[in-house]
Amino acid sequence: MQDWPLTLNDVEAIAHGRQTLFLPEQAQTAIAKAHQFLCDAIADRQRIYGVTTGYGPLATTDVDPKQSALLQQNLVYHLCSGVGEPLAHHHVRAMMVARIASLSAGHSGANPVMIERMLAWLLADVVPEIPSQGTVGASGDLTPLAHLARALSGEGRVSIKGSSWIESAIAHQQFGWQPLQLQGKDAISLVNGTSVTVGIAALNSTAAERAVKLSTLLVLLYAELLQGHREAFHPAIGELRPHSGQQQLHRWLWSLSESSAALTPWQAAAERLANMPNGIVQHQPLLQDAYTLRCAPQALGAVLDVVHQHAHTVQTELSSVTDNPLLFPDEHLVLHGGNFFGQHLAFASDHLNNALIQMALYSERRIARITDPLKNKGLPAFMQPQDTGLHSGFMGAQVCATSLVAELRSQAMPASIQSIPTNADNQDIVPLGTIAARRASCSITQLYQILAIESMVLVQGAELKSKQSLSHASQILCNWLRHYVEPLQNDRPLAEDINKVATALADPNEVASLMELLP
Repeated sequence: MQDWPLTLNDVEAIAHGRQTLFLPEQAQTAIAKAHQFLCDAIADRQRIYGVTTGYGPLATTDVDPKQSALLQQNLVYHLCSGVGEPLAHHHVRAMMVARIASLSAGHSGANPVMIERMLAWLLADVVPEIPSQGTVGASGDLTPLAHLARALSGEGRVSIKGSSWIESAIAHQQFGWQPLQLQGKDAISLVNGTSVTVGIAALNSTAAERAVKLSTLLVLLYAELLQGHREAFHPAIGELRPHSGQQQLHRWLWSLSESSAALTPWQAAAERLANMPNGIVQHQPLLQDAYTLRCAPQALGAVLDVVHQHAHTVQTELSSVTDNPLLFPDEHLVLHGGNFFGQHLAFASDHLNNALIQMALYSERRIARITDPLKNKGLPAFMQPQDTGLHSGFMGAQVCATSLVAELRSQAMPASIQSIPTNADNQDIVPLGTIAARRASCSITQLYQILAIESMVLVQGAELKSKQSLSHASQILCNWLRHYVEPLQNDRPLAEDINKVATALADPNEVASLMELLP
């Protein structure tokens, strides 16, 4: 049983079906208490937005509590206007986890039966069809969450354990469930929150942190193939520029490189100049390397800082109550406000996206240098040692990496600054955080494809030189990769290999042994 409140790692594990979500007794009590408080307020005929009034600019209409079920149903119906491809299976599960977490704080008034049903859906792996487009994230993720509400009510379509879509009503029959009748504050508490953005962002967060660690391992192998100067990794450099991410990269790279015989070793004693009768001696070895190697702690350290900032924002949101109105049973208060406004997540997701694109660019630049025979310290062009020219090695894969970076750059415009007033100017500013989170998710997918190409290129280079001189970490990386793809001898199609490696790199279980190298 996971601890409470949930962590981002919990969300990822539950989203991928590797962990079960349980509600602690305290949460169950809070849910029941808030629901009873709401029922009492409705019985008292209190004027509560979305419960005894219309919605948005139509909240000037009071609605008799007798119309409660119809009011909630009509909210779901008019919001079920999403378009586009369905959200990915694991994104929907993460969304459901985030919504349950928010409702379980005991300030929403949702019926406990509704929350229990969502828990049962997670356990049985019933996933509703959620169109990916159509929300502005202002009153939360109204549109996609309405499609969840519709499915819980026995309408729309669902998938069971990743199978083909079937009617929700049929799935209810298969499990012996009665479709829910949403009433009171059920529908508005379900749709009026940031949980789609939170769910996707939580998965982005954990995937991005692993990508930084994988990039760190690849940088080390890259440096070893180029006989780079270990000196650039010295932790003392980071001490004078105390960004936590940079300092972490110095610690990782310095520690991992200790066992390497392929790097140019660092010596505390400075090298002395030779006698120079003419005043200069040309063509001496460089004291330092190109920036893709020398600035690795700074470049990846800055990314790691952004990843941690993003994670902090998402973790805070995951622990938040984001619907409206909010109930405070102990104080007998109903407060109307705007916790559903997803600006924090929008900014964080856009910031993360920039860092992901920079990390992808950094990987592509490493691929470009290591495949260039003019710069790669004696390795063959495009890592093809046999009949180079007749065979082209990783030339096409390198072009693919360049194309992916160009595509990422073309998608780099921040979503969070694209506010367009809507809803009869009731929502006169909108944060568009869901678009930002979805875009970051796409960037992560393409980043892992680029890292897959880089890992294949670098491991081929390591085998063309000699793995024996490599660090312990690089040897583990090389052995790991060879479980998925064979060395490139004669030219062959690489599309399937790239996809296989990218999929493995993105899977937390598959890369567990690599992550252990970077505590």
